[in-house]
Parts: sequence; structure tokens; C-alpha cells
Amino acid sequence: MIFDAFAAPGRFFRGNLHTHSNRSDGLLEPAEVCRRYRAEGYDFIALTDHMIGLYDYPITDTTGFRGDGFTTLLGAELHSGAMRNGELWHILAVGLPADFKPANAPDFVARSDQETGPALAARASAAGAFVAVAHPQWSGMTLDDARSIEAADAVEIYNHGCAIGCDRADGFQTADLLWSEGRSPTLIATDDAHFTEPDFFGGWVMVKAEVNEPDALLKSLKAGYFYSSQGPDIHHVAIEEGEVVVRSSAVVTLIVQGHGCAARAVHGESMTTARMKLDRFAASPWLRVTVIDRAGRRAWTNPVRLS
Repeated sequence: MIFDAFAAPGRFFRGNLHTHSNRSDGLLEPAEVCRRYRAEGYDFIALTDHMIGLYDYPITDTTGFRGDGFTTLLGAELHSGAMRNGELWHILAVGLPADFKPANAPDFVARSDQETGPALAARASAAGAFVAVAHPQWSGMTLDDARSIEAADAVEIYNHGCAIGCDRADGFQTADLLWSEGRSPTLIATDDAHFTEPDFFGGWVMVKAEVNEPDALLKSLKAGYFYSSQGPDIHHVAIEEGEVVVRSSAVVTLIVQGHGCAARAVHGESMTTARMKLDRFAASPWLRVTVIDRAGRRAWTNPVRLS
């Protein structure tokens, strides 16, 4: 069984799905944000400014910056209603139509009369967006909060801005528990770049598609044809005769994780092919793979369901 991203047709395109400009609380003009990502070798980005009344509810138009091997997806970070801790929901929506109706969110204060976060996520999904639970650790999100976003396609498992700014970058516990409960969110790494601190070029998705065009990328995101990375490239992941087989750029560690405490690591030097027996995962209904290079940078597959 080959993991979906590596069996799908096409090639991998590198992209960032969470970025801000001065249309909300970022530092730079949209043109400069796009220029910098393009100069750094990205194939696409989604500029996801905060859809808040304070900023005139933007869905920032980046269509004019497409061309010559670089493209953009329209999107926004959506806000409405309160989580369990009383704070405003943050919901990432990539692939929004330009005329998506904003929630009543005049500022970053949650109000009792607002549309709920789950309802807003469902509305964005119905409009065709790829919807992700943003930075659950940074937000102080509970598992019940995460469960309530039934329309979520993904969980943000690494947020570089949250790593740099507050050391709360992680979403793995949320994603893993949802998988163990029978849900199947994919896992995205992002920058959440504002360019007010070194919060850029630290986490991205590698999306498998036949062409680097918005519709094709969005289709592949929704299908789970991608992996996430801070640096390493993953070329192939498959389950063969009771083993996980991974081909990648040079790494020093392969880790396989599953339900509960099911996890095992293999260590080596400059490994480009690594294998691990799956006897430790006989009772796990799912598993996922992490590789780590000598600099400590990671790449992560989406989980696959075994039973």
C-alpha cells in the first residue's frame, strides 16, 4: 500500500497556506509577500488575511501576482464566536470564493450573538474551501473544540509563527486524538507569516498535482495528496510485507506513530531509504510517519487508516 500522496499522479509543488499582509496585521504589501515567497522557491501561497471588520473583512486579491511558475490561492483566516476558553475562533480557509460573506466579527473580541466557529467552518467548506483548524496549541483549544469543527479538512500541526513567537507550535495531540476517535483530518505545516519577526519560510506543504494551478492544488489538498515539511523531502512511503518503507532526502531518524503510545524510531546516518517493522502497531487503526534530518528539521506524512 503506497501512501496516497506518493501514489497520486503529477509532481510535488511547495506552498504556504497561512500568510498575512498589511491588508490585516502583517507588515508587507501583498505584492512583496508574494515576491518573497516566489524568490525563496515556493510554487504557490495562500494569503490568508484576518477576515475581521477592523480590516474591512478582506479576502486579499492575489490573482495579479500569478504567472511564470508561481500561483496563489485565495483565502482568509476566519473568526466568529467563542471557544471553550472564551476566545475567538481562528479558522483557516483556503480556496474561498472572492464573494464569501464574512461573519459578524468587527474585531478580535468574541460576542455571544456571533455565528459559531463550527457554523462558519461549515459555510466555508460548503463554498468550496479547504478548511483547517488553526494553531490549536496557541489558541488554547480543547479537544471538544476541535471535535466541534466537523467540516475541518485538516489540523495545523506545525505553525512556524507560533514556534518563533510563543513556543506553541504544535497540533499533533489534537490531530492524533481525532484520528483515534475515527476522524481523518490531514496535517498541515504553515508559516502564519506576518513578517514582523522571523516567522517565515519555516513550514510548508508539498502538494502532489498534475499542474501548478489553483483548482488542481485545491483538489489535491482536499484529497490529502500532500505531505508537510520544515526541510526534508519525502519521495515515497509504502507499507510492504509488514514494514513501512520510506525513501527521502538524507535523514537521521525515521519515526512511525500510531494510536495511544504506539511509536517506534529508527536512527542512522544519511539515510535515504529506511524501513521499520509494524509489529508495534498491530492494534493501531492508523499510523503516520515523521523523518528528521541532521539539522533537526522534520517532515510529516498524513496518517493512513489501517482498519
